[in-house]
Amino acid sequence: MIRFLSFLVVTICFSVSFMSCKKDKLLTDPSATVAFSQDSILFDTVFTTIGSATRNIRVINNNSQKINISSIRLEQGASSSFFMNVDGVPGKEVTDVEILANDSIYIFIQVNVNPTSALSPFIIQDRILFDVNGNQQSVKLEAWGQDAHYHFPNKAIQYKNGYLPYSTVSTVTTAVTVNWGGGALGQPDDDRPHVIYGWLVVDSLQKLVINPGVKVYFHQNAGLWVYRYGTLQVNGTQGNEVVFQGDRRELDYADMPGQWDRIWINEGHTDNYINYAIIKNSFIGVQASILSNPNQPRKLKLTNTIIKNCSKWGLYTQYFNVWAANNVIVNCKEYCAAMSLGGNYTFLHNTFANYYSQEGGRGGQPCVHIDNYDGTDIWPIDSMYFANCIIEGSQGNEFEQDIKFYNAAQKCKISHCLIRNSVITNTLITTSANVYNGNPAFNDPATYNFGIKPASAAKGIGDFTIPINSTISSDIKGFTRNYPTGPIDVGAYNNQ
Repeated sequence: MIRFLSFLVVTICFSVSFMSCKKDKLLTDPSATVAFSQDSILFDTVFTTIGSATRNIRVINNNSQKINISSIRLEQGASSSFFMNVDGVPGKEVTDVEILANDSIYIFIQVNVNPTSALSPFIIQDRILFDVNGNQQSVKLEAWGQDAHYHFPNKAIQYKNGYLPYSTVSTVTTAVTVNWGGGALGQPDDDRPHVIYGWLVVDSLQKLVINPGVKVYFHQNAGLWVYRYGTLQVNGTQGNEVVFQGDRRELDYADMPGQWDRIWINEGHTDNYINYAIIKNSFIGVQASILSNPNQPRKLKLTNTIIKNCSKWGLYTQYFNVWAANNVIVNCKEYCAAMSLGGNYTFLHNTFANYYSQEGGRGGQPCVHIDNYDGTDIWPIDSMYFANCIIEGSQGNEFEQDIKFYNAAQKCKISHCLIRNSVITNTLITTSANVYNGNPAFNDPATYNFGIKPASAAKGIGDFTIPINSTISSDIKGFTRNYPTGPIDVGAYNNQ
Protein backbone atom coordinates (compact mmCIF):
# COMPACT_ATOMS: atom_id res chain seq x y z
CA MET A 1 0.00 0.00 0.00
CA ILE A 2 2.82 2.37 0.90
CA ARG A 3 4.59 1.56 -2.38
CA PHE A 4 1.39 2.27 -4.35
CA LEU A 5 0.91 5.65 -2.69
CA SER A 6 4.53 6.54 -3.34
CA PHE A 7 4.11 5.59 -7.00
CA LEU A 8 0.92 7.67 -7.24
CA VAL A 9 2.60 10.73 -5.74
CA VAL A 10 5.58 10.42 -8.09
CA THR A 11 3.24 10.03 -11.05
CA ILE A 12 1.21 13.12 -10.13
CA CYS A 13 4.33 15.18 -9.55
CA PHE A 14 5.76 14.05 -12.87
CA SER A 15 2.52 14.93 -14.67
CA VAL A 16 2.35 18.35 -13.08
CA SER A 17 6.03 18.93 -13.87
CA PHE A 18 5.50 17.81 -17.47
CA MET A 19 2.50 20.08 -17.93
CA SER A 20 4.35 22.97 -16.33
CA CYS A 21 7.34 22.41 -18.57
CA LYS A 22 5.08 22.28 -21.59
CA LYS A 23 3.41 25.59 -20.67
CA ASP A 24 6.80 27.18 -20.08
CA LYS A 25 8.17 25.92 -23.38
CA LEU A 26 8.17 28.54 -26.13
CA LEU A 27 5.77 27.81 -28.96
CA THR A 28 7.54 28.37 -32.30
CA ASP A 29 5.14 26.67 -34.67
CA PRO A 30 4.50 29.02 -37.66
CA SER A 31 0.80 28.26 -37.38
CA ALA A 32 0.67 29.66 -33.85
CA THR A 33 -0.54 33.27 -33.70
CA VAL A 34 -2.17 35.66 -31.26
CA ALA A 35 -5.71 37.02 -31.09
CA PHE A 36 -6.94 40.55 -30.44
CA SER A 37 -9.85 41.97 -28.49
CA GLN A 38 -10.66 44.09 -31.57
CA ASP A 39 -9.26 44.45 -35.05
CA SER A 40 -9.25 48.25 -35.18
CA ILE A 41 -9.16 51.25 -32.86
CA LEU A 42 -11.03 54.43 -33.72
CA PHE A 43 -10.42 57.84 -32.15
CA ASP A 44 -13.08 60.49 -32.73
CA THR A 45 -12.03 63.99 -33.76
CA VAL A 46 -9.05 65.28 -31.81
CA PHE A 47 -7.38 68.64 -32.18
CA THR A 48 -3.87 69.31 -33.30
CA THR A 49 -1.38 69.20 -30.42
CA ILE A 50 -3.99 67.80 -27.99
CA GLY A 51 -3.62 64.19 -26.93
CA SER A 52 -6.62 61.94 -27.23
CA ALA A 53 -8.10 59.78 -24.56
CA THR A 54 -6.23 56.52 -24.06
CA ARG A 55 -7.58 53.51 -25.90
CA ASN A 56 -6.46 49.95 -25.28
CA ILE A 57 -6.37 46.61 -26.99
CA ARG A 58 -5.80 43.19 -25.47
CA VAL A 59 -3.40 40.78 -27.19
CA ILE A 60 -4.38 37.20 -26.34
CA ASN A 61 -2.41 33.97 -26.42
CA ASN A 62 -5.01 31.21 -26.69
CA ASN A 63 -2.32 28.53 -27.04
CA SER A 64 -1.31 26.05 -24.33
CA GLN A 65 2.31 27.20 -24.49
CA LYS A 66 3.86 30.63 -24.13
CA ILE A 67 4.50 32.59 -27.28
CA ASN A 68 7.02 35.24 -28.28
CA ILE A 69 6.12 38.30 -30.33
CA SER A 70 9.44 39.31 -31.80
CA SER A 71 8.26 42.83 -32.65
CA ILE A 72 5.28 45.07 -31.90
CA ARG A 73 5.67 48.30 -33.84
CA LEU A 74 3.84 51.20 -35.44
CA GLU A 75 3.99 50.86 -39.19
CA GLN A 76 4.88 54.54 -39.69
CA GLY A 77 7.60 54.34 -37.07
CA ALA A 78 8.99 57.55 -35.60
CA SER A 79 6.78 59.68 -37.85
CA SER A 80 3.57 58.16 -36.50
CA SER A 81 1.10 60.40 -34.68
CA PHE A 82 0.23 57.47 -32.42
CA PHE A 83 1.98 56.44 -29.21
CA MET A 84 2.06 52.98 -27.64
CA ASN A 85 2.65 51.49 -24.24
CA VAL A 86 3.07 47.72 -24.50
CA ASP A 87 2.50 45.99 -21.17
CA GLY A 88 4.16 48.91 -19.35
CA VAL A 89 6.89 49.57 -21.93
CA PRO A 90 6.45 52.78 -23.97
CA GLY A 91 7.78 53.20 -27.49
CA LYS A 92 7.11 53.17 -31.20
CA GLU A 93 8.50 49.62 -31.26
CA VAL A 94 8.86 47.00 -28.54
CA THR A 95 10.67 43.70 -29.16
CA ASP A 96 10.59 40.20 -27.70
CA VAL A 97 7.31 40.35 -25.85
CA GLU A 98 6.35 37.02 -24.30
CA ILE A 99 2.79 36.07 -23.39
CA LEU A 100 2.24 33.06 -21.15
CA ALA A 101 -0.04 30.23 -22.16
CA ASN A 102 -3.73 31.22 -22.08
CA ASP A 103 -2.80 34.71 -20.96
CA SER A 104 -2.87 38.20 -22.44
CA ILE A 105 -1.25 41.64 -22.35
CA TYR A 106 -2.60 45.15 -22.87
CA ILE A 107 -1.40 47.77 -25.31
CA PHE A 108 -2.42 51.37 -24.57
CA ILE A 109 -2.57 53.84 -27.45
CA GLN A 110 -2.83 57.62 -27.69
CA VAL A 111 -2.73 59.95 -30.67
CA ASN A 112 -1.46 63.49 -31.19
CA VAL A 113 -2.07 65.40 -34.39
CA ASN A 114 0.54 67.64 -35.97
CA PRO A 115 -0.69 71.14 -36.97
CA THR A 116 -1.67 71.75 -40.57
CA SER A 117 -3.49 74.54 -42.33
CA ALA A 118 -6.46 72.34 -43.22
CA LEU A 119 -9.81 73.81 -42.23
CA SER A 120 -11.72 70.54 -42.40
CA PRO A 121 -11.22 67.38 -40.37
CA PHE A 122 -8.63 65.07 -41.83
CA ILE A 123 -7.97 61.42 -41.23
CA ILE A 124 -4.87 60.00 -39.54
CA GLN A 125 -4.19 56.31 -40.02
CA ASP A 126 -1.57 53.80 -38.99
CA ARG A 127 -1.27 50.15 -38.04
CA ILE A 128 0.23 48.21 -35.17
CA LEU A 129 2.25 45.36 -36.70
CA PHE A 130 2.93 42.12 -34.82
CA ASP A 131 5.65 39.70 -35.94
CA VAL A 132 4.82 36.26 -34.52
CA ASN A 133 6.65 33.09 -35.56
CA GLY A 134 7.32 34.42 -39.03
CA ASN A 135 3.77 35.73 -39.46
CA GLN A 136 2.71 39.37 -39.53
CA GLN A 137 -0.56 40.41 -37.92
CA SER A 138 -1.96 43.90 -37.63
CA VAL A 139 -4.49 46.15 -35.92
CA LYS A 140 -5.73 49.29 -37.67
CA LEU A 141 -5.56 52.71 -36.00
CA GLU A 142 -7.67 55.63 -37.19
CA ALA A 143 -8.26 59.16 -35.90
CA TRP A 144 -9.79 62.35 -37.18
CA GLY A 145 -7.86 65.55 -36.54
CA GLN A 146 -8.62 69.20 -37.11
CA ASP A 147 -6.60 72.39 -37.07
CA ALA A 148 -7.84 75.18 -34.82
CA HIS A 149 -7.04 78.58 -33.32
CA TYR A 150 -5.37 77.99 -29.97
CA HIS A 151 -5.55 80.43 -27.07
CA PHE A 152 -2.84 79.69 -24.51
CA PRO A 153 -2.47 81.66 -21.26
CA ASN A 154 0.44 84.10 -21.13
CA LYS A 155 -0.46 85.95 -17.93
CA ALA A 156 -1.62 85.00 -14.46
CA ILE A 157 -3.62 86.54 -11.64
CA GLN A 158 -2.37 85.64 -8.20
CA TYR A 159 -4.95 84.86 -5.56
CA LYS A 160 -4.89 83.36 -2.09
CA ASN A 161 -4.48 79.73 -3.06
CA GLY A 162 -2.58 80.00 -6.33
CA TYR A 163 -2.65 81.49 -9.81
CA LEU A 164 -5.32 81.91 -12.46
CA PRO A 165 -3.73 81.60 -15.93
CA TYR A 166 -5.28 83.71 -18.68
CA SER A 167 -4.86 85.42 -22.03
CA THR A 168 -6.92 88.16 -23.69
CA VAL A 169 -8.77 88.06 -27.01
CA SER A 170 -6.56 90.90 -28.28
CA THR A 171 -3.34 92.57 -27.25
CA VAL A 172 -4.91 95.93 -28.11
CA THR A 173 -5.71 97.76 -24.89
CA THR A 174 -7.94 100.44 -26.40
CA ALA A 175 -11.42 99.82 -27.82
CA VAL A 176 -11.26 96.89 -30.24
CA THR A 177 -13.69 94.40 -31.81
CA VAL A 178 -12.52 90.84 -32.42
CA ASN A 179 -14.55 88.65 -34.78
CA TRP A 180 -14.51 84.87 -34.78
CA GLY A 181 -15.81 83.17 -37.91
CA GLY A 182 -17.16 84.60 -41.13
CA GLY A 183 -13.78 85.74 -42.45
CA ALA A 184 -12.27 86.57 -39.07
CA LEU A 185 -8.60 86.91 -38.24
CA GLY A 186 -7.68 88.14 -41.71
CA GLN A 187 -8.51 84.90 -43.49
CA PRO A 188 -11.47 84.51 -45.83
CA ASP A 189 -14.20 82.41 -44.28
CA ASP A 190 -11.93 81.34 -41.45
CA ASP A 191 -14.31 79.13 -39.50
CA ARG A 192 -11.72 77.00 -37.80
CA PRO A 193 -12.69 76.16 -34.21
CA HIS A 194 -11.19 77.96 -31.23
CA VAL A 195 -9.55 75.93 -28.46
CA ILE A 196 -9.08 77.67 -25.12
CA TYR A 197 -6.59 76.83 -22.39
CA GLY A 198 -6.86 78.57 -19.04
CA TRP A 199 -9.13 81.62 -19.08
CA LEU A 200 -9.67 83.67 -22.21
CA VAL A 201 -10.56 87.21 -21.12
CA VAL A 202 -12.57 89.77 -23.05
CA ASP A 203 -10.92 92.68 -21.32
CA SER A 204 -12.31 96.15 -20.62
CA LEU A 205 -13.20 98.00 -23.87
CA GLN A 206 -12.80 94.77 -25.86
CA LYS A 207 -15.71 93.22 -27.76
CA LEU A 208 -15.79 89.61 -28.89
CA VAL A 209 -18.24 88.83 -31.70
CA ILE A 210 -18.76 85.14 -32.46
CA ASN A 211 -20.45 84.47 -35.78
CA PRO A 212 -22.76 81.63 -36.86
CA GLY A 213 -21.45 78.08 -36.76
CA VAL A 214 -18.26 78.76 -34.81
CA LYS A 215 -17.20 75.96 -32.45
CA VAL A 216 -15.47 76.92 -29.19
CA TYR A 217 -13.71 74.17 -27.26
CA PHE A 218 -12.36 74.47 -23.72
CA HIS A 219 -9.55 72.48 -22.18
CA GLN A 220 -10.05 71.18 -18.64
CA ASN A 221 -10.84 74.01 -16.17
CA ALA A 222 -10.78 76.62 -18.95
CA GLY A 223 -13.39 79.36 -19.35
CA LEU A 224 -14.43 82.54 -21.15
CA TRP A 225 -14.42 85.64 -18.93
CA VAL A 226 -16.09 88.85 -20.08
CA TYR A 227 -14.44 91.24 -17.69
CA ARG A 228 -16.24 94.40 -16.56
CA TYR A 229 -16.75 96.85 -19.45
CA GLY A 230 -16.04 94.05 -21.93
CA THR A 231 -18.71 92.83 -24.34
CA LEU A 232 -19.73 89.43 -25.69
CA GLN A 233 -22.03 89.03 -28.68
CA VAL A 234 -22.86 85.52 -29.88
CA ASN A 235 -24.60 85.57 -33.27
CA GLY A 236 -25.67 82.00 -33.91
CA THR A 237 -28.60 81.22 -36.16
CA GLN A 238 -31.19 78.47 -36.16
CA GLY A 239 -29.47 75.38 -37.53
CA ASN A 240 -26.06 77.08 -37.41
CA GLU A 241 -25.60 77.55 -33.69
CA VAL A 242 -22.42 78.60 -31.92
CA VAL A 243 -21.27 75.64 -29.80
CA PHE A 244 -19.34 75.85 -26.51
CA GLN A 245 -18.06 72.53 -25.16
CA GLY A 246 -15.02 70.63 -23.85
CA ASP A 247 -12.11 69.84 -26.15
CA ARG A 248 -12.30 66.06 -25.82
CA ARG A 249 -14.12 64.77 -28.89
CA GLU A 250 -14.24 61.05 -28.16
CA LEU A 251 -17.66 59.47 -27.72
CA ASP A 252 -16.88 58.80 -24.04
CA TYR A 253 -16.94 62.58 -23.44
CA ALA A 254 -20.09 63.42 -25.42
CA ASP A 255 -22.23 63.79 -22.28
CA MET A 256 -19.65 64.06 -19.54
CA PRO A 257 -20.41 67.10 -17.33
CA GLY A 258 -17.80 69.38 -15.78
CA GLN A 259 -15.25 69.25 -18.61
CA TRP A 260 -14.66 73.03 -18.53
CA ASP A 261 -15.52 75.92 -16.25
CA ARG A 262 -18.01 78.54 -17.52
CA ILE A 263 -18.86 81.66 -19.52
CA TRP A 264 -18.62 84.48 -16.98
CA ILE A 265 -19.98 87.99 -17.69
CA ASN A 266 -19.43 91.03 -15.44
CA GLU A 267 -21.00 94.47 -15.28
CA GLY A 268 -20.27 97.46 -17.52
CA HIS A 269 -22.41 97.01 -20.65
CA THR A 270 -26.02 96.53 -21.70
CA ASP A 271 -25.33 94.91 -25.08
CA ASN A 272 -24.09 91.48 -24.02
CA TYR A 273 -26.14 88.84 -25.78
CA ILE A 274 -26.09 85.16 -26.64
CA ASN A 275 -28.38 84.03 -29.44
CA TYR A 276 -28.65 80.51 -30.82
CA ALA A 277 -25.87 78.87 -28.85
CA ILE A 278 -25.38 75.38 -27.44
CA ILE A 279 -23.50 75.40 -24.13
CA LYS A 280 -22.84 71.96 -22.70
CA ASN A 281 -20.80 69.80 -20.37
CA SER A 282 -19.42 72.66 -18.26
CA PHE A 283 -19.25 73.30 -14.52
CA ILE A 284 -21.55 76.34 -14.87
CA GLY A 285 -23.07 77.21 -18.23
CA VAL A 286 -23.39 81.00 -17.99
CA GLN A 287 -22.66 83.18 -14.97
CA ALA A 288 -23.71 86.85 -15.08
CA SER A 289 -22.64 88.64 -11.92
CA ILE A 290 -21.31 91.96 -10.72
CA LEU A 291 -17.62 92.01 -9.92
CA SER A 292 -17.38 95.15 -7.81
CA ASN A 293 -19.84 97.91 -8.75
CA PRO A 294 -23.62 97.29 -8.56
CA ASN A 295 -24.32 100.77 -9.95
CA GLN A 296 -22.80 100.00 -13.36
CA PRO A 297 -24.93 98.83 -16.33
CA ARG A 298 -25.27 95.07 -16.26
CA LYS A 299 -27.40 93.30 -18.82
CA LEU A 300 -27.47 89.99 -20.65
CA LYS A 301 -29.93 89.03 -23.37
CA LEU A 302 -30.14 85.25 -23.69
CA THR A 303 -32.24 83.83 -26.51
CA ASN A 304 -32.76 80.59 -28.45
CA THR A 305 -30.00 78.90 -26.49
CA ILE A 306 -29.58 75.42 -25.06
CA ILE A 307 -27.62 75.02 -21.81
CA LYS A 308 -27.33 71.43 -20.66
CA ASN A 309 -25.48 68.85 -18.67
CA CYS A 310 -23.62 71.10 -16.22
CA SER A 311 -21.97 69.62 -13.14
CA LYS A 312 -23.28 72.51 -10.98
CA TRP A 313 -25.63 75.19 -12.43
CA GLY A 314 -26.88 76.04 -15.90
CA LEU A 315 -27.55 79.78 -15.51
CA TYR A 316 -26.24 81.60 -12.43
CA THR A 317 -26.74 85.31 -11.80
CA GLN A 318 -26.03 87.81 -9.05
CA TYR A 319 -27.87 91.16 -9.11
CA PHE A 320 -28.00 91.22 -12.91
CA ASN A 321 -30.45 92.32 -15.57
CA VAL A 322 -31.39 89.30 -17.69
CA TRP A 323 -33.91 89.14 -20.53
CA ALA A 324 -34.29 85.53 -21.63
CA ALA A 325 -36.61 83.90 -24.15
CA ASN A 326 -36.84 80.59 -26.02
CA ASN A 327 -34.10 78.94 -23.99
CA VAL A 328 -33.79 75.31 -22.95
CA ILE A 329 -31.84 74.98 -19.69
CA VAL A 330 -31.82 71.36 -18.60
CA ASN A 331 -30.14 68.51 -16.70
CA CYS A 332 -27.74 70.08 -14.21
CA LYS A 333 -26.34 68.57 -11.02
CA GLU A 334 -27.84 71.35 -8.88
CA TYR A 335 -29.92 74.32 -10.13
CA CYS A 336 -30.72 74.66 -13.82
CA ALA A 337 -31.17 78.38 -13.08
CA ALA A 338 -30.21 80.24 -9.91
CA MET A 339 -30.88 83.98 -9.69
CA SER A 340 -29.29 85.34 -6.53
CA LEU A 341 -29.11 88.71 -4.73
CA GLY A 342 -32.06 90.25 -6.53
CA GLY A 343 -31.87 91.88 -9.94
CA ASN A 344 -34.14 92.40 -12.92
CA TYR A 345 -35.37 89.28 -14.70
CA THR A 346 -37.72 88.55 -17.57
CA PHE A 347 -38.17 84.93 -18.64
CA LEU A 348 -40.50 84.25 -21.57
CA HIS A 349 -41.08 80.86 -23.18
CA ASN A 350 -38.20 79.08 -21.46
CA THR A 351 -38.02 75.36 -20.70
CA PHE A 352 -36.32 74.57 -17.39
CA ALA A 353 -36.21 70.82 -16.77
CA ASN A 354 -33.96 68.74 -14.57
CA TYR A 355 -33.61 64.97 -14.94
CA TYR A 356 -29.89 64.89 -14.23
CA SER A 357 -28.82 61.28 -13.57
CA GLN A 358 -25.01 61.27 -13.76
CA GLU A 359 -22.58 61.27 -10.84
CA GLY A 360 -25.11 59.74 -8.50
CA GLY A 361 -27.96 61.96 -9.69
CA ARG A 362 -29.13 65.39 -8.64
CA GLY A 363 -27.80 67.23 -5.62
CA GLY A 364 -31.27 67.79 -4.15
CA GLN A 365 -31.71 71.40 -5.24
CA PRO A 366 -34.83 72.40 -7.18
CA CYS A 367 -34.70 73.18 -10.87
CA VAL A 368 -35.09 76.99 -10.47
CA HIS A 369 -34.09 79.16 -7.52
CA ILE A 370 -34.44 82.89 -6.95
CA ASP A 371 -33.55 85.00 -3.89
CA ASN A 372 -32.73 88.55 -2.82
CA TYR A 373 -31.18 87.77 0.52
CA ASP A 374 -27.67 86.64 1.46
CA GLY A 375 -28.12 86.19 5.20
CA THR A 376 -27.26 89.75 6.16
CA ASP A 377 -28.47 92.07 3.40
CA ILE A 378 -31.64 92.28 1.33
CA TRP A 379 -31.06 93.21 -2.30
CA PRO A 380 -33.64 94.90 -4.54
CA ILE A 381 -35.66 92.94 -7.06
CA ASP A 382 -36.43 95.57 -9.66
CA SER A 383 -38.58 93.05 -11.48
CA MET A 384 -39.07 89.31 -11.66
CA TYR A 385 -41.36 88.06 -14.42
CA PHE A 386 -41.85 84.48 -15.56
CA ALA A 387 -44.43 83.98 -18.31
CA ASN A 388 -45.24 80.99 -20.54
CA CYS A 389 -42.42 78.91 -19.07
CA ILE A 390 -42.04 75.26 -18.08
CA ILE A 391 -40.36 74.51 -14.75
CA GLU A 392 -40.15 70.75 -14.44
CA GLY A 393 -38.00 67.96 -13.03
CA SER A 394 -37.73 64.67 -11.20
CA GLN A 395 -38.34 66.09 -7.71
CA GLY A 396 -41.57 67.16 -6.06
CA ASN A 397 -40.90 70.91 -5.84
CA GLU A 398 -38.88 72.50 -8.64
CA PHE A 399 -39.29 76.22 -7.95
CA GLU A 400 -37.65 77.69 -4.86
CA GLN A 401 -37.89 81.30 -3.76
CA ASP A 402 -36.28 83.06 -0.82
CA ILE A 403 -37.66 86.52 -1.44
CA LYS A 404 -37.94 89.10 1.31
CA PHE A 405 -39.56 92.48 1.29
CA TYR A 406 -37.30 95.24 -0.02
CA ASN A 407 -39.64 98.09 -0.96
CA ALA A 408 -43.06 98.66 -2.45
CA ALA A 409 -41.57 98.98 -5.95
CA GLN A 410 -40.50 95.33 -5.90
CA LYS A 411 -42.43 93.47 -8.60
CA CYS A 412 -42.55 89.69 -8.80
CA LYS A 413 -44.96 87.85 -11.10
CA ILE A 414 -45.31 84.31 -12.40
CA SER A 415 -47.97 83.87 -15.05
CA HIS A 416 -49.25 81.06 -17.31
CA CYS A 417 -46.42 78.66 -16.44
CA LEU A 418 -46.41 74.88 -16.08
CA ILE A 419 -44.69 74.25 -12.75
CA ARG A 420 -43.74 71.08 -10.92
CA ASN A 421 -44.37 72.46 -7.45
CA SER A 422 -46.90 72.97 -4.73
CA VAL A 423 -48.93 76.14 -5.22
CA ILE A 424 -46.80 79.25 -4.71
CA THR A 425 -48.16 81.17 -1.71
CA ASN A 426 -45.45 83.78 -1.11
CA THR A 427 -47.43 87.05 -0.82
CA LEU A 428 -44.53 88.95 -2.43
CA ILE A 429 -45.14 87.03 -5.68
CA THR A 430 -48.21 87.59 -7.84
CA THR A 431 -49.33 84.43 -9.60
CA SER A 432 -51.79 84.09 -12.44
CA ALA A 433 -53.18 81.11 -14.40
CA ASN A 434 -50.31 78.75 -13.63
CA VAL A 435 -50.76 74.98 -13.94
CA TYR A 436 -49.15 72.95 -11.17
CA ASN A 437 -47.86 69.38 -11.52
CA GLY A 438 -49.26 68.74 -14.97
CA ASN A 439 -47.42 66.31 -17.25
CA PRO A 440 -45.28 68.22 -19.77
CA ALA A 441 -45.05 65.06 -21.92
CA PHE A 442 -41.62 65.82 -23.29
CA ASN A 443 -40.68 63.90 -26.42
CA ASP A 444 -37.60 62.19 -24.99
CA PRO A 445 -35.70 63.81 -22.09
CA ALA A 446 -33.13 60.99 -22.14
CA THR A 447 -31.87 62.29 -25.50
CA TYR A 448 -32.33 65.98 -24.56
CA ASN A 449 -35.44 66.25 -26.74
CA PHE A 450 -37.62 68.62 -24.72
CA GLY A 451 -40.20 69.26 -27.37
CA ILE A 452 -43.74 68.52 -26.21
CA LYS A 453 -46.26 65.92 -27.35
CA PRO A 454 -49.91 66.71 -28.20
CA ALA A 455 -50.99 65.41 -24.79
CA SER A 456 -48.70 67.84 -22.92
CA ALA A 457 -50.17 69.94 -20.14
CA ALA A 458 -48.06 72.78 -21.59
CA LYS A 459 -50.18 72.88 -24.72
CA GLY A 460 -52.44 75.89 -25.19
CA ILE A 461 -52.15 77.35 -21.66
CA GLY A 462 -49.93 80.34 -22.52
CA ASP A 463 -50.75 84.03 -22.20
CA PHE A 464 -51.21 85.45 -25.73
CA THR A 465 -51.70 89.01 -24.49
CA ILE A 466 -48.09 89.63 -23.46
CA PRO A 467 -46.22 92.19 -25.60
CA ILE A 468 -45.07 90.33 -28.70
CA ASN A 469 -41.62 90.74 -30.26
CA SER A 470 -39.59 89.06 -32.96
CA THR A 471 -38.00 86.60 -30.51
CA ILE A 472 -41.12 85.05 -29.03
CA SER A 473 -43.24 85.24 -32.21
CA SER A 474 -41.56 81.92 -33.14
CA ASP A 475 -40.25 79.04 -31.02
CA ILE A 476 -36.62 77.94 -30.78
CA LYS A 477 -37.05 75.83 -33.92
CA GLY A 478 -38.49 78.73 -35.90
CA PHE A 479 -42.12 77.58 -35.87
CA THR A 480 -44.59 80.49 -35.66
CA ARG A 481 -46.60 80.94 -32.48
CA ASN A 482 -50.27 81.95 -32.51
CA TYR A 483 -49.82 85.51 -31.31
CA PRO A 484 -51.86 87.65 -30.78
CA THR A 485 -54.97 85.45 -30.69
CA GLY A 486 -53.77 82.11 -29.28
CA PRO A 487 -53.78 79.38 -28.27
CA ILE A 488 -50.16 79.48 -27.11
CA ASP A 489 -48.01 76.54 -26.01
CA VAL A 490 -45.66 77.30 -23.13
CA GLY A 491 -41.97 76.51 -23.01
CA ALA A 492 -39.37 76.94 -25.74
CA TYR A 493 -41.06 74.57 -28.19
CA ASN A 494 -44.43 74.57 -29.88
CA ASN A 495 -46.07 71.20 -30.24
CA GLN A 496 -45.56 70.08 -33.83
